[in-house]
Amino acid sequence: MSFFDFLKPKSSSGVSEGAEITSMSDAWLRSIISELSDAIVAYDENFNVLIFNKAAERVFGISAETAFGTKLGLELASNPQLKRLVQVVFPSLAPTVIARSEQGAYPQVADIQFDDASLRVTTNRIVDEAGKTQGFTKVIRDRTREAEILKSKSEFITVAAHQLRTPLTAVGWVFQGLKKDAALNADSKMLVDTGDLAAAKLLQIVNDLLDVAKMEGGKFGYEFVSSDLVAFLDGVLQGAKPLAKTYGVELFFDAPKDAIPLDFDAQKLNVAVSNLIDNAIKYNVPNGTVTLGVQQMPAKPYALVTVKDTGVGVPPEALQKLFTKFFRAENVQKFSTEGSGLGLYLVKNIINRHGGQIWAESELNRGTTFSFTLPTDPALIPKKEVIEEE
Repeated sequence: MSFFDFLKPKSSSGVSEGAEITSMSDAWLRSIISELSDAIVAYDENFNVLIFNKAAERVFGISAETAFGTKLGLELASNPQLKRLVQVVFPSLAPTVIARSEQGAYPQVADIQFDDASLRVTTNRIVDEAGKTQGFTKVIRDRTREAEILKSKSEFITVAAHQLRTPLTAVGWVFQGLKKDAALNADSKMLVDTGDLAAAKLLQIVNDLLDVAKMEGGKFGYEFVSSDLVAFLDGVLQGAKPLAKTYGVELFFDAPKDAIPLDFDAQKLNVAVSNLIDNAIKYNVPNGTVTLGVQQMPAKPYALVTVKDTGVGVPPEALQKLFTKFFRAENVQKFSTEGSGLGLYLVKNIINRHGGQIWAESELNRGTTFSFTLPTDPALIPKKEVIEEE
């Protein structure tokens, strides 16, 4: 049975439909695959290359004739001509890999970052009727141009934000000085307080923009140190108590008895967890609760952290957009007009950089649960920062 036989629909008798025009069908399929804009590479269970289209030739800089029949193996990683292809087939050899799908599930999606290229690789299995794996296909999208555009945009935001931050800081100092003037009457004092608050909020937005630009440029800067995640989270929760008291919200910590040691950047992770807890408090109801939980995932090298609230919730249509830049759900905007919509985007990038994933579940007017994973195996942490996407 040929590789293409696995791609054909089967009739109830198990015979390929249109068997009488098999050669024509194969020709059509080969023609379609050949002209696709994404690179297509397929290989059998012994890693012999079976499909290598024109886009693959451009991405890997080798001809189809060179690739066809090549048995890919780790030893070819030292071959300059085949090195990049081998690194895509065996991602553990690549400089930087960020998983975009759950481990062990197919299709597998990952971003592979090289010094001169950024590739989105989707891997799927080819199985026979008995469910036995016969080979693999990889769809490779060259995202280098997209990464360059994102880098240019980030550089522009960085320059603009820096230009704004200096005068805004000066304005804040002016208002702080005026607030100390005992001669101010009640109306003037109210104006000064309003101006001071507005300047502070605008400065926070500018700082958030700078953080986003640094993240997307791979320059946010991380320092991973082995620490106890449980003790760290307890400290973050303690720091949120004053805000919780202001909003009339009660905090709880659902923690295991044993420590969970792993590598993380305490400063950056504090930003992420504090953001989630602060949102859970601010968008809660009077006498509501926020529960921070953490546990070791069974049979997986990950810790699971959850932040559960009893607040306003998120509409179903907004859940998929929660972690994009500048997005705020309509019900949240009515609940509170403040916020830049950058917080959860920053959170997502920090968790991704730690080698974890984040998601949210919500029921409108009943509450929201944010969950994220962190690897307990340092080998699962990306080796370096990469340009992130929305």
